[in-house]
Amino acid sequence: MQRVKAAADFEAIELPAIQVVDNLVQERSYSVTFTIPEFTCVCPMTGQPDFATFRITYVPDAHLIELKGLKLYINAYRNVGIFHEFVTNKILSDLVAACHPLRMEIEGDFNVRGGIKTVVNATYERPQSS
Repeated sequence: MQRVKAAADFEAIELPAIQVVDNLVQERSYSVTFTIPEFTCVCPMTGQPDFATFRITYVPDAHLIELKGLKLYINAYRNVGIFHEFVTNKILSDLVAACHPLRMEIEGDFNVRGGIKTVVNATYERPQSS
């Protein structure tokens, strides 16, 4: 099991590349939402599995996220020991780096474990050029 102990360990995680395709509808702004109800990773403290539903909404620019590649990327977390906050922000950073959206929001809605439910929200907005 790969264990991520700090944000600096993000880059050390071995994950498949996120594939993108050209956005053929750039004449208007629109949003795309993915719901990923079967996300799994591992608690880095206990080694127990964590389960979550991820909701990802983005406003594309020139590229769209290719779904099969997204599935392979997401499934690669299955044996990674990583905290909820880290994994949510890592996914956001990787998706933004892959498709360079105008805006992206991600919600990691983790199942209850030990009597605590965790929901992590992270947002990216491309800076306005001046």
